[in-house]
Amino acid sequence: MIGLILYGVAIALMVVGGVGVPPWDVLTQGISLRTGLPFGLVTNLIGVVVLLLWIPLRQKPGIGTILNVLVVGTAAQAALLVLPTVEGLWLRILCFVAGLLLLAVASGLYISPQLGPGPRDGLMTGLNQRLGVPIWVARTTVEVLVVAMGWLLGGNVGVGTLIFAITIGPLCQRTLPWFAARVPGKPSRNTRPTPPGEVALSGDAAAPGDR
Repeated sequence: MIGLILYGVAIALMVVGGVGVPPWDVLTQGISLRTGLPFGLVTNLIGVVVLLLWIPLRQKPGIGTILNVLVVGTAAQAALLVLPTVEGLWLRILCFVAGLLLLAVASGLYISPQLGPGPRDGLMTGLNQRLGVPIWVARTTVEVLVVAMGWLLGGNVGVGTLIFAITIGPLCQRTLPWFAARVPGKPSRNTRPTPPGEVALSGDAAAPGDR
């Protein structure tokens, strides 16, 4: 829960920064601008729609999956209500960087317990397992599509979007081991935990940092 709440706060910081947001949040911004619905509510609604796409892919959600759909958007909206408008390029960049780093830590927190992948992660692994599409192909294709749709709707595509795409994987690679679950009586391994849905993916690894 702490990880999911911090994830929402991290998204809000990047939105406030205004130098580009993660791919799925570009779509969220675009839909929010066109419909007038709050950003956080749209985040949750997109999560529900993506979760419905799991049905033909025969993916099974965990309690963490359901909480992801309910909590991340709600936390993001709450943070947006209290965060001030940021003026000045350097302050906006600082907000984005803070959000990016916080999101990496939050990813480690919510992925490590292995209570179920986020709906967007499950979509990638489902396409891999049911259709044989490599994870990187599924991820790239889906995210290019959501960015394009979000941009057409008015979402904020900027240098921050590219920086997020390049850096979030390596950052999460660092943070995941910090919160790796350890079973009493068993020796701990100094390796990152396997994110849900990452097992037996024909050599492909599900990139962390998506929800």
